[in-house]
Amino acid sequence: MVKVQGAQGDWRAARRRSARDAIVGAAWALVERDGLAALTLRDLAREAGITTPTVYAYFDSKTAIYDAMFGQAAEHFGDLMAAIPDSGDVRADLIEATYRFAEYCLHNPARYQLLFQRTIPDFEPSPQSYAHAVAALGRARDRLDKAGISEPRHLDLWTALTTGLVDQQISNDPGGDRWLRLVEEAVDMFLTHCASTSTAAVEAPKRKRARQ
Repeated sequence: MVKVQGAQGDWRAARRRSARDAIVGAAWALVERDGLAALTLRDLAREAGITTPTVYAYFDSKTAIYDAMFGQAAEHFGDLMAAIPDSGDVRADLIEATYRFAEYCLHNPARYQLLFQRTIPDFEPSPQSYAHAVAALGRARDRLDKAGISEPRHLDLWTALTTGLVDQQISNDPGGDRWLRLVEEAVDMFLTHCASTSTAAVEAPKRKRARQ
């Protein structure tokens, strides 16, 4: 009897996950067509082929749906970036990572807005969903560590640089490559700057002068 109840519980949990995934999939279809701000539970129910009360049976609010979307997108993005092979050439790997990041954002503008821009007023992802974004940032930190770049301010600079290029491309040249053509130059500029402004690089001349 215990085994039957356990199997039944597993089946119900799997069915609930499947239903939630289907609703989130419908939400993505809706926002990719009409924009993030256009999401309403009524339109979502229509897109998913269910009733509005059924949506509420799985998500207690529109914010909960945004949260599930955030977690799913962050996990997918993290997996995509983790799949970049390590060639042993730091510069080449950073360039490849930037192009992959740009490609993801350019082909998924709704996901880019949800993950990297605050387009939904008062929306904050739950710790569970945000953990996927933290993991993705950790992979970027690991990639920089391999280049000998480990200072937090340089990681902040890297994220500002890469998202800035993507934002300019999306905002000012959709469908083009005006800012994408700057990727290699931007990576070289970043590496040169980090090498010259790292704590070790700045303190070395000071120690030399002290000995004199």
